Amino acid sequence: MLENAGSRLKTWLVAGIGTAAAIAVAGVMGAFGARHEPLPVLAPASQIETGEWLLRPLKAYAAEGENLYGVPLKPGAKALVLEVEMTNRTAKSTKDYFDVLQANQATIDPATKPFIALMRDSTLSPELHPGLPERMAYIWQLPDGAAPPAKLDLTVIRKTYKQRDNLYGLPGWFNPVPIGTLKLPVGSGPDTVDIQP
Repeated sequence: MLENAGSRLKTWLVAGIGTAAAIAVAGVMGAFGARHEPLPVLAPASQIETGEWLLRPLKAYAAEGENLYGVPLKPGAKALVLEVEMTNRTAKSTKDYFDVLQANQATIDPATKPFIALMRDSTLSPELHPGLPERMAYIWQLPDGAAPPAKLDLTVIRKTYKQRDNLYGLPGWFNPVPIGTLKLPVGSGPDTVDIQP
């Protein structure tokens, strides 16, 4: 009977030590796996592929006014404007571009979505057609009294196409992931010269 109890004790000790070792190894591997590499800095004048979109940043500047590309700003409000050429790479018209660029400025709330306008006719949030490059203006209103930054710091987000999503079994663009950061000098108005490739 004592031999049986000793055997059980040895089994429990071995199982306990094995479990502790497995937890320790998993913890160490998780700690190394959780280390985040910094995002690459993307060239300001390059074309950037984000899955659905092909982007080419044109210029960034600070602006003031009540009606900037049809955007209803408060009187006297200042805004940061990014002009970008966007090409829809999908097979249908879409306006799924609100999360492609995220501002990383201290003066802009990251949860705030920008106003986005088609520059040729000031249409707000239009659908862009496949294969047709369009100049768009991303406009972030600055808080009252905030000075425009010297650089516009953005994170670029890419999505992946899936033939069937897990929830509805329908095709679409999913799994947004940051692919890099973009830092553009902020000019003093719409006459700022475009970034040259």
